[in-house]
Amino acid sequence: MITTRTGDLGGFLRSRRERLTPERAGLHPGTTHRRVPGLRREELADLAGVSVGYYTRLEQGIGTGASTAVVDALAAALRLDPAEHDHLRTLAAPRPPTRPRTRRSRLRPAIRDLLAALPGTPAIVIDHRADVLAWNPLGHALLAGHLDPAAPDAPQRPNIARMLFLDPHHRALYRDWHAKAQTTVAALHQAAARHPADPGLDRIVGRLAVDSPDFARLWARRPIRTCAHAVRELDHPVVGRLTLANETVTLPDDDQHLGLFHARPGTPDADALTLLARSATP
Repeated sequence: MITTRTGDLGGFLRSRRERLTPERAGLHPGTTHRRVPGLRREELADLAGVSVGYYTRLEQGIGTGASTAVVDALAAALRLDPAEHDHLRTLAAPRPPTRPRTRRSRLRPAIRDLLAALPGTPAIVIDHRADVLAWNPLGHALLAGHLDPAAPDAPQRPNIARMLFLDPHHRALYRDWHAKAQTTVAALHQAAARHPADPGLDRIVGRLAVDSPDFARLWARRPIRTCAHAVRELDHPVVGRLTLANETVTLPDDDQHLGLFHARPGTPDADALTLLARSATP
């Protein structure tokens, strides 16, 4: 299960401290034997300009948060990239207690109309839990032609993370499965930081950790990255190999994401999408 928000802060700090070698941090490794390759707590505290006791309390989940100055100092000492730095800010920011978020995400009618207005572009909308809220016919044919197209309106919605790790048909679609898996797990980690009181998200991650060893290993590594665009190499069961640009548009008012796939005009990939669109037309 997902840990508490404070526990996530400590776990994230520990994971980044343990991956940072003294050489990369600009420290002399010394001659004493190290049981682990990463930095010691006292070394990181010294680099960040905080006391060892204060840093230890943060990592152990005893602290209640950290100021912006401390977060920025820790991010610099840990050599975090911009996405990881933003994630650390989210984890460390104080928040009042929140009621559990239990309601299902809703799709705005305007977004549903937008999907219908893109008949030649595969499109899908997912929420922060990776639940599929809607897809247009071509998006369904590209990503999940083996599933009922009406599934987003069913009580048990399809979930992109579950499909990626547990559905062999969807998993086989991605020739770059490992890259897609890392970005999916990273997105769930970032969603857990934004929604620390979401039992639905807890259940999804908990079941995946039990049912998929691949997911459990990736989740423990705490990958954090921003992936607004990518090139996807696909093996489609109907039209064969495809190379598509995948653009992800964030819908911030709803904490949802619109995924779009497209091919360069005049290419065999574009021809394959046209063929797939014909097969998807009722």
